Amino acid sequence: MMRKKKRSSITVDDDSTLDVPKSKKTKSSGRPTKSSLQDSYPDSVFVQFLKESGVTLTAGSTANEIGKIMNEKVCIVYNKEFMFEGVSEDGLNVPRLIINQLKWLDRIVDGKDLSSKLMQMVSVAPVEIQRDIITSLPEILEDSQHGDMAKELNGLLQQNTQLPVPILDALSSLNLSSALLSEVREVVMGTLSAVQLEDLPVVVKFILHFISASDANEVVCDLRKKLELEQCVLPAVLQASQSRMKSKAMSGVPSCNNGQDSVALVLEVIKSAIRFQKTISEAWLKAIENVDESDDHKVVDLLVLFILHSTNANHSRRGAERVLKVKVRKGLIQENLLQKTFKGHAQVMRGYFPSILALAQGLLRSPDCFVVPFGGHMYKQAFTAFDSYCQQEVVGSLVTHACSGVSGEVDVALELLCELVSQKPAEMSQFTVFVKGILDYMDNLTSQQIRRLFHLLSCLAFGQEQHGGHIQDDMHIVIRKQLSSTVPKYKRIGIIGAVMMVGSMGACRNKPDGSQGGTLPKETHRQVMALLELVRSCSESSPEAAALYYDELANLLQTCKLDPLVQAWIGKSVLEDFQEDFIVDLGPDLSGPFVFPASVMHNLDEDESQGGIAINLLPLMTQDQQLKKDTTQPAGVKKERRVSPLCLSSFFRLLRLCEEVQHQGDLEEIDALLGCPLILTDMEVVEKVESLSKAEREFLCSLLFYTINWFRETVNAFCKQNDPEMKMKVVTRIQNITYLQSLLQTCLAATPGYTPPQANFDGESAEGMIPSSSSALPKKGKKESSGRKRKASASKNSSGDKSQLEGATEAEDSQQDHPEKENEKEKEKDAKSGVSLSSYWPFFRELDVEALSVLQCGLLSRTLLDTELHSKLREEVQLSPAELLFLLEDMWRKLDFSLASAPAKKAPFLKSKTDKAVGFAHLQQKNAKEIATCCIELLPTLCTHLENCHNHFQTLLSEHQGVVDAPGVDLKEQQLMCSAYQLLLQVLHTTFSWAGFSGLEHRALLKSALGVLAGRLKEDETDLTLDQLSRHAFEYLQNFQSTVPSLNTALCLTQLLIVLSQYGGSNHRTYREQITSLAKRFLCQEWVTVSGEKERGNKYHDALQTLLSIYLEHTDDVLKAVEEIAGEGVPELLNAAKDANSPSWPTLNRQTFLVYYKSMMAELERAVRKIPPSKQTDNQEVCSEKLLTWNLAVRDFHILINLVKMFNSRPVLTVCLKYGRLFLESFLKLGMPLLDYSFKKHKEDVQSLLKTIQLSTRQLHHMCGHSKIRQDTGLTNHVPALKKNLEQFVYRVKAMLTLNHCQEAFWLGNLKNRDLKGEEILSQKSQAVDEEEEESSQLQSEEEV
Repeated sequence: MMRKKKRSSITVDDDSTLDVPKSKKTKSSGRPTKSSLQDSYPDSVFVQFLKESGVTLTAGSTANEIGKIMNEKVCIVYNKEFMFEGVSEDGLNVPRLIINQLKWLDRIVDGKDLSSKLMQMVSVAPVEIQRDIITSLPEILEDSQHGDMAKELNGLLQQNTQLPVPILDALSSLNLSSALLSEVREVVMGTLSAVQLEDLPVVVKFILHFISASDANEVVCDLRKKLELEQCVLPAVLQASQSRMKSKAMSGVPSCNNGQDSVALVLEVIKSAIRFQKTISEAWLKAIENVDESDDHKVVDLLVLFILHSTNANHSRRGAERVLKVKVRKGLIQENLLQKTFKGHAQVMRGYFPSILALAQGLLRSPDCFVVPFGGHMYKQAFTAFDSYCQQEVVGSLVTHACSGVSGEVDVALELLCELVSQKPAEMSQFTVFVKGILDYMDNLTSQQIRRLFHLLSCLAFGQEQHGGHIQDDMHIVIRKQLSSTVPKYKRIGIIGAVMMVGSMGACRNKPDGSQGGTLPKETHRQVMALLELVRSCSESSPEAAALYYDELANLLQTCKLDPLVQAWIGKSVLEDFQEDFIVDLGPDLSGPFVFPASVMHNLDEDESQGGIAINLLPLMTQDQQLKKDTTQPAGVKKERRVSPLCLSSFFRLLRLCEEVQHQGDLEEIDALLGCPLILTDMEVVEKVESLSKAEREFLCSLLFYTINWFRETVNAFCKQNDPEMKMKVVTRIQNITYLQSLLQTCLAATPGYTPPQANFDGESAEGMIPSSSSALPKKGKKESSGRKRKASASKNSSGDKSQLEGATEAEDSQQDHPEKENEKEKEKDAKSGVSLSSYWPFFRELDVEALSVLQCGLLSRTLLDTELHSKLREEVQLSPAELLFLLEDMWRKLDFSLASAPAKKAPFLKSKTDKAVGFAHLQQKNAKEIATCCIELLPTLCTHLENCHNHFQTLLSEHQGVVDAPGVDLKEQQLMCSAYQLLLQVLHTTFSWAGFSGLEHRALLKSALGVLAGRLKEDETDLTLDQLSRHAFEYLQNFQSTVPSLNTALCLTQLLIVLSQYGGSNHRTYREQITSLAKRFLCQEWVTVSGEKERGNKYHDALQTLLSIYLEHTDDVLKAVEEIAGEGVPELLNAAKDANSPSWPTLNRQTFLVYYKSMMAELERAVRKIPPSKQTDNQEVCSEKLLTWNLAVRDFHILINLVKMFNSRPVLTVCLKYGRLFLESFLKLGMPLLDYSFKKHKEDVQSLLKTIQLSTRQLHHMCGHSKIRQDTGLTNHVPALKKNLEQFVYRVKAMLTLNHCQEAFWLGNLKNRDLKGEEILSQKSQAVDEEEEESSQLQSEEEV
């Protein structure tokens, strides 16, 4: 090591050598001289090198002189020796050693000159030495030179892109001002795109290291824009070629992982900055959040979100989850970006796998249906891209989801597992044991989930490659155990599992050599046959189990292509058994020990009556009833196979699908079953149902249920046939269904407590779905709900004004009392007309989606020949309003299940008795997109029916001069048409409200749907934008406003237009104005039923409240609208007769006052919350505008509060106390700061406002006293919070006056407790403690202030 002495001076001769003078002697004669001392110690490496270079140090030489010499000598050395070699023969990099020694100089006389010399060396030296010099500068320079050197390095950085790392390292060690640092950062940011990949981590570290809180957002946003990690990864082809080059020449070729390593280092730099600087984490979140286009999102966005989630800070983790959910919900971060991220940076993302897994779990558990699929994509990409450990964790997490018990979560998890098994069977086979663990949680799974589970396990165990063959025995054991169980639930699981196993084992495969017709190995074929026989034998003793077996086998045929031999065996056995069990030849003798006389009914093939066939329903029911009574079977004797009518519809469905598969959709072999009659009884017995015994009534109800379900299955079977005659028969069968349903309603009304026969066998027992006798009558169908209830309520209007008002307004809290009384009065009518079948729909067979194609049938006709074959008769069939209503109800129920209920994924706190999925087993096999596509295909037909309804009512109004209940009008037809009109609008509303339309992937589907509506208005225009299509569709539907027959139909139309306006883009203001105008038109229209009575009842009130809320929400000036209703409409009502309406608002009467009052109070409170908060910096114009708004709001509030004096029923008081408190809270929070700033300039306005609100608060105080006197807990619950706000208001006014130096204008007194009439409450007269301090503050005149 060089010895540190006094700095020496250096002189240079012409020969470039230094003469070192003799040193002076010391004062002590015995002390050796410096020259002798130097000679006694060896020179350092630095001195030796200088001597070899011809440089001799003299005493007092300065560092600047050394630098000057070095600049000359070192450059000569570089040029001669080190320019190309850099390292001497002995392995020493001499220039680097020289530069390193300069760090140890004690003092620099002229640092500026030295730094300039060093920079001159940088300009001529090779790159390696440039790096050494630049990195050594912070240790050589003094602090005063840091700023100048930073500027020089900044300029060098712009000129030379090969030196960013040493320059940034040097700049990081210099003490720089914030302005200079910002300038340097801008330069570095500008060179970011040209930086080499291996230097990128250093550059990013420098940018993030010197960020202040003020400029963090701007810097991070700029960095995000210029950081292109997509370009840091070579394509797969280049990586392969690079790896081949590396194998040929191990040196000189960079590894293909360099890109991944550099990206990993960049992410580590970002992670370090985020972890230690909260401002940077917030800036990254804001930068990602501000991106509003999906194309602008980059790979780095997802990677940074994973980094943010991986940090320990809770705010970063929650922020990452929130931003990701918002971006996915809006469609800004899509699957292709996720796929690109995993494909290009799988090695980097492996380090963030825990965060990826946690985010995927959170998305999958989300109740928001928009984000759930993205969580599934994360699971699939992680499974595909990562190693076996991560794959195991993915499968384990999905199994946890599947066992969670939350229905939506279980569905998605099982669907993902099925996809992984189909796409990666070999990898999934390693984790078969994990998946098999779900079998322990089957008690919590629905039938559809059990199907998916067994399909999943069967594919692993019995697939063609049999990757999970080691669980085959376990599967057989589980199935046999479940099948042999006597508990119906477990037997049902066994049947479903066995059929799914048959689907996997017996699936059609590539035909092996030497096989005879089949594609299965002999052993597999034998196992399939044995399993089918096992299921059949275990289920034949129970009609419910047998029917489930037939349904499951039918579903399997519909979704899976089986081996031809297996298919042929099933078809043959089914056809033989069906003919033997359920079909009989027609004969003259139909006598027997039947409950009712037998009769051949509903024969559509009258010309083939002789020698025809019939469904043997009545005899089978009689036989089955006797078997149920006969319980004397000896123990140990195996139960014989029962032929039950319960299996009829299921068996026929299986038969039909077997025929479709074998004959490619042709049902000619069984088409006689569509028109063949049934052996029933004469339906005139329904008229005498009251005189029948209970057993006979129940038998008759069951007979009707079986018949209707048989017809529903025949419609399912033949609805796709193109033959006109077959179509006519299908329509006729639908007519039969509607006729029998009307009979069934009458029978059910006379048979309380009846349990219908089960029709859907894949769910729990139907006992929980049976409507009780007490609730069966009040539940009216849509057709019956309008007239009778309103008539009953109209009969009550003869009572006094006060009792009538209380009775009407109390419907808000006790909405069941009024209808129950009405139902008691009309019990006989209800029993005669029947009950609604909506409560019994789980006991009907499910109609397939394809059956809705019957809606497309217009007028059907056929020509009939008489017996002489020459006289022609013409028969015409078309859908009547009853059949149209039947199909629309079924369609709306399907859409409501598939499209509208999709977001609800959380399990309810209290489990419902009825399973909402019962009756939708076939529908669940289709996803929401397929259902929406089917509905869009039917849109032209729906529009046609909607136009027909419009024309019907338009013609009716024009013929009867606008009188709906004119004489001669068919009331029943009018009710059916009214219900059909409403259902058509509900179907359209449910379709266009589908959440999937908000996603970009379904944009084309949305445009096609809107195009159908727009095309009804403008047929010639094509290639329209989404905005144009929305506008045309909106205009088309607006045309129906003139003929809507009821308020509920008007509400459906308004809601449909609101949904369409959301797709309108830039025309929101125009849409709002049109919706406001439409809603006001409906509110200002008097609604009457087809019988001429005013509409009333709870459904009417609910629809009115929703429509009024829509009007107030969409109007431009809510305060003006509220004042118009409360200031004009209500006084008109007070001056009108008891049963009259307000002339300007016909829907406002004493029965609907509560609806209006609640809506106005709620919207007023919501409007004042939207008033912007006041600031002291607001100009005078803004303050005046806000003050005017608050004056209007307070005036409206005062009007509404005063209405309680005239309408003082309990529900009105409840509304007033609730929203009065909320209004006061908003006023204290938003209004009082405005008064603080405005008092001096707008003294009179502020005084007037306070006096007005003082009157309102005094009235609220009286309401509190009234509530205490009445001791009504429903009212007194609101009192404490309201009292608190009233007290805060008093002191807040005092604070405002004090702030403006007017505290003398305020005085406080005790306000006496009074009731609503203003009379003092005597019981509290002497209790001073209970006297509430309330604002009776009176502002003095302006002169006193």
